[in-house]
Amino acid sequence: MQIHTMKSILLLLFLLAIKLNAQEIDSNKVEAEAKFEHNLSNPKKFESYIIPSLFVSYGVISLGNNAIRDLDFSTKAELSEDHPKFAAHIDDYIEFSPLFAMYGLDIAGIKSKNKVGDQSAMVLMTTVITTAVITTLKHQVHRLRPDGSSYNSFPSGHTATAFAAAELFNQEFKGQSPWFGYAGYTIASATGILRMYNNKHWLSDVVAGAGFGILSTKLTYVIYPYLKKIFKVNERKLSIAPAYQNGSLGFGLGYKLN
Repeated sequence: MQIHTMKSILLLLFLLAIKLNAQEIDSNKVEAEAKFEHNLSNPKKFESYIIPSLFVSYGVISLGNNAIRDLDFSTKAELSEDHPKFAAHIDDYIEFSPLFAMYGLDIAGIKSKNKVGDQSAMVLMTTVITTAVITTLKHQVHRLRPDGSSYNSFPSGHTATAFAAAELFNQEFKGQSPWFGYAGYTIASATGILRMYNNKHWLSDVVAGAGFGILSTKLTYVIYPYLKKIFKVNERKLSIAPAYQNGSLGFGLGYKLN
């Protein structure tokens, strides 16, 4: 097995994400009047769930003793041999880049699908969903990391966060240009690649993380409109601010009850 096999799979991951973006753009042309795209009453909307579901399935299959798991080991061995001293930890920061880009475009006055308050609420909801799913799986699967540091390798939390953020960015601004989505997916893919180069995750961890991240965001776009109606969310009471704590970059979200 050569290193180009791993690169080909990662390239496929990126290209499939672009395909996902293209599917949703085509779907928009059919229902240009819909405010929220993920309408459960329209079966065609489920097409965009196929690719991230395949990512998750790939990861789940790797939990057994099979060719996909063997590819994890061979990929790790090749990366360690070709880049034994690789230590670029920007993956701890760039996972949030699509969100900063989203709010940056909001500040610049670029029209998005939803207002900033709704965006912030969906960022919070997506974060809760992603964190709950990833944390639960990490404890249940108990997979050893490639560097042997801990038993919480599957799936990749960094990759899940990055792809969830990329999908949010894509959903909000693909109406302006599909290149916004491509840029977000590029950053998310880079995050996953760096997690492997830094010997923190297996290939299947990264692929599964991408799937879970995208699905978390899509689930948010399904649920949020209903929750907004039920709880009558007032976007003017929502606030968001960048946060940096214990060496980690993120966002602080708040909501005034009165």
